[in-house]
Formats: sequence, structure tokens, C-alpha cells
Amino acid sequence: MQTPETSTVTTSRYTTSHTLFERSKKALAGGISSPVRLLFPERLFLREALGPRVWDVDGNEYIDYALAWGVLILGHCHPRLVEALRRQAERPQIYGAQHELEYEAAERVQRLVPCAERVAFTSSGTEAVQLALRLARAFTGRNLILKFEGHFHGWVDSVLLSHHNTSEELGPVEEPRAALCSKGQVPNASENVITAQWNDLLSVQRVFAKHGSSIAAVIAEPVLVNSGAIMPEPGLLEALRRLTQDYGSLLIFDEIITGFRIALGGAQSFFGITPDLATFGKAIGGGVALSSVVGRKEIMEQIAGGGVAFGGSYNGNPVSLAVAMATLDELARDGGAGLRQANALGSQLMEGLRSAAKDTGIPLLITGFGTAFSMHFTTRPQPRSYRDTLHDDKVALATFLRLALEEGLLLLPDGRIYVSPVHTERELHETLRAARTVFQRMR
Repeated sequence: MQTPETSTVTTSRYTTSHTLFERSKKALAGGISSPVRLLFPERLFLREALGPRVWDVDGNEYIDYALAWGVLILGHCHPRLVEALRRQAERPQIYGAQHELEYEAAERVQRLVPCAERVAFTSSGTEAVQLALRLARAFTGRNLILKFEGHFHGWVDSVLLSHHNTSEELGPVEEPRAALCSKGQVPNASENVITAQWNDLLSVQRVFAKHGSSIAAVIAEPVLVNSGAIMPEPGLLEALRRLTQDYGSLLIFDEIITGFRIALGGAQSFFGITPDLATFGKAIGGGVALSSVVGRKEIMEQIAGGGVAFGGSYNGNPVSLAVAMATLDELARDGGAGLRQANALGSQLMEGLRSAAKDTGIPLLITGFGTAFSMHFTTRPQPRSYRDTLHDDKVALATFLRLALEEGLLLLPDGRIYVSPVHTERELHETLRAARTVFQRMR
């Protein structure tokens, strides 16, 4: 734990960031553009970044494992992406009409993603999910959506349910309720959503037995990255595929995080389960605002004369698509060798952190996969669902994050770690050396 002396030292490391934050609060609501950034140990203002490293306004250097919340699959200022941006900046930034980059980028997605018979581009993951759910409801003529506790599908009223709630708010495990997550959220937002436990097939079967004929779709992060990086247990995704087919519902994979990260073709390629629809974001743009919905032709074509409303001034804009094409081309180079290498390096990092914690007597579990995993400070068994993560030691995590920052490691506030192809053996060794120092200080 920090002593008053180390706290003083810590504050002096971030003097300029703290000063800028005070100024920012007088102009930006809350002093920040996304409130989740307030969860970082310090109000960091970043000024420079290159590859896997960033520098703040006070001159502190960090190995970046936050990667803009997973967006920067190729790290900062990748030369191929910078060149794509430079070329497109000299051409029209937006047409508001058809252009060749639209179908060229869609064709690249089709080549990589198993379920992508058709593609639709938009700007954010939240928008993509909204379109996917609207398509599912229109196609099936049903209203109910089944989601899992802890899974995040955007911040709008209709899906911001049972995300990071308390167990009391979620209700009994046997009869969970779709819990609201924000003040100002309309109370009836939960009327068309039902919930189940991740990795609990019986809970899903109970829901289908009761509501199966009314369920339009099941939506899930195929790996629960947003709430602890919890992998699906063997057979779960296959069972979801069978259940949705048996009941005439659709299966939607929210691959905003897993897409182009766990494998080139996303989690559906990695696990060999093809959903009806899937949403992609973050890595697909490599650092620009872009998301997409992909899926079966007959479902997707509802947005073209099929009565499903969909629009957006920035949909398919040339700047985003130019960078996306460069990103996907780079990821696919040499058959995806860079992404495989990143997952292998991340697996080494996971094992190294486990070993360092064990050697220093710190109770730590690590869950997830090589390029996206989470740290759980706990003495309990491996978490299987979101509710299991509620027992994690949040004080220990906060202490680790603050001390890690002092040792030059930038992690996300929930203990999530993203690894990219630009992280190397050098970053691996520096990180494990810093982590051992942090664990020793914590002890």
C-alpha cells in the first residue's frame, strides 16, 4: 500500500496533468469526454504516442496496454495507417454518396469473417448493436432479446441493462431481472430484454422454455471481455447456436472487442460457431471511428427496401474506410502472422504475471486470451460469470493500477490488458520486471 510519502511523490509526477484537468473541468462536462476515463488512477493527459508506448504531459513514459480501450490493434501511429490517412486527407473526406472504398472495405471484411454475407458500416459499437437488434426483430417479428449479465452492448437505454450492477439489483440467480444501469434511463427500457447467467446453460434453457416463441435474438460477447475477460465454457456457444435455431431465434455475436483480435475472423472463426449477425468495432478501424454489422444476406438486406430504418451522415466515410482497409490488410499479411504472434506474446505475459504474483504471495487470477485478458485479485475459484467477479478485491486492484502507473505501465481501470502486434519481447520483459516490483510493494 502507498504511504503518505509515496503519495506525495506520485502527485508530483502528474502535476501538469492535474493542472490541465482543473482547467478542463471549466469547459468539458465533468472535465472529460468519456466518464469512464475518470476511473484511471490519475487524471492523465497524454501528449505523444508511438507503437506500444505513450508519454504524458509531464514527460512520463508508459507501455500502453489500454490501447484506447482496445481500438489500437496496431498500436500508435502505425506507418501503414498514417500513410492511408495522409493519402485520404488530400482527397474528399466525405461524400454523402456512394464511393468505391465502401464495397472494397466490405469485400475485405467478407473475406475474413465467416458470417459476413453482407456488410453495413456505421460509426460506433452502440450504433452497430442497435442496428443488429432492429434487424433481428424485423426478421423474426418478435420483440424479446436475451442478453447475459455483465455483457456490454452500448450505452443507450435499450441495451444498457444488467451490466455492472450489484447482485441485489440483478435479483435471484434463478430468476434474474434486467436491471437499469443509469439515472435518466426510462423504466420501460427493460420490458423487451430478458437476462441469463454467462456459462450457465441451464439458465438459458429455462428462459427459452418460458419465452422461446417470443425471443427474437440472443446477443452475447463470445468472450465476456467487458466484465472480467471470461471465456465461454466448452459447449456453451454450440448450445446457443442450437437453441436459437430450434426456436427460430437469431444468434448475434457482439464482436466489438473480439473481432480481428482473438483471430482474423473474430471469435466466430476461433470457436467455429457462425452466428446470424455480428457487430464489429474498435480493431476494425485501427484508431478511427468505425463499426459494422455483418450477417446473413436475407437479414441484412432488410435495410435496403425491406422496411428497416438505418442511416448516418458519417456511415462509410472515406477516411474511416481507408484506414480500415490498411488495418485489415496489415493484420492479414502473412496469413495473420502478426496477430498470432501477439496472442502468443500475450499468453506469455499472462503466465508471467501469474508467476510473479505467486512468487510474492499475491492472490491473483488471470482470465481471457492472449490479446485481451483481465486481472482478478481474489482467493476464490476462477470466475465463470459476471457475478463471480463481484467478489474481486477492488482495493488491491486499485493499488496495483496506481503502482503500475508509477512503474510505467498503463492499464485499463478494470484491470484489463490489451496486447497488440507491436508489443515485443522487450515490452514483455520490462512489464514483468515492473509487475514484480509492484507486487513486492503491495506485499
